[in-house]
Amino acid sequence: MSPLEAVIFDLDDTLFDHRGAASSGVREWLADLGVSPTEALVRLWFEAEERHVAAWHRGEVSFWGQRRARLREILLQIGRDDARDDRTLDQLFGDFVTRYEAAWRRFDDVIGALEMVAAAGLRVAVLTNGAELQQHRKLVAVGLAGLVGPMFCCDAIGFAKPDPRAYRHACERLGVARERALHVGDRYDLDVVAARAAGLAAVHLDRNRRGSHLEPSRVVSLANLEPLLHWPVV
Repeated sequence: MSPLEAVIFDLDDTLFDHRGAASSGVREWLADLGVSPTEALVRLWFEAEERHVAAWHRGEVSFWGQRRARLREILLQIGRDDARDDRTLDQLFGDFVTRYEAAWRRFDDVIGALEMVAAAGLRVAVLTNGAELQQHRKLVAVGLAGLVGPMFCCDAIGFAKPDPRAYRHACERLGVARERALHVGDRYDLDVVAARAAGLAAVHLDRNRRGSHLEPSRVVSLANLEPLLHWPVV
């Protein structure tokens, strides 16, 4: 058994409220287009995001390509199949991004959690599947720049979760053995199952209380993280 030496956080929907900001942004964006922002359309937005961002992670499409593909799906649903050229798509997506950024916020439990980690004498880092430029801008915008240690972004390191090399890269850069690192995130598949498969310990942050209650390392708020910072990592 080994004591913990580092905590590696996910960013989106763990420290940063991506879904809340994106939901607000897409609703405003649709309304500006004269379209009622129904729950079905908002759900379609997130489904398209999930599929096309995953294709970007797999190297099947560029970062801008995944944005355009997502937008084409939504525009087809709202009867805007006239917006086909890349320049128009990029402008329309930029309109969404403006509204998305206006809603950026960190979760209320983040600062307290970072203080817990610091008090436990642990190093801290962020491992994210987001694009480096935007992810660093998020940290600055929500007041987390300089508080979370190094951030490892998939496009910068060349690997995206659930690739085990992503988690191993973060540990190597931190200078800690994988069995002494704890990964914390909201996605059970990426932040818990895959992190454990890569050799790290992991905690599921289940803010929406939809995860399995059988998972022993599950918290519904980062405020509940403190007891898990002292466990032995097997």
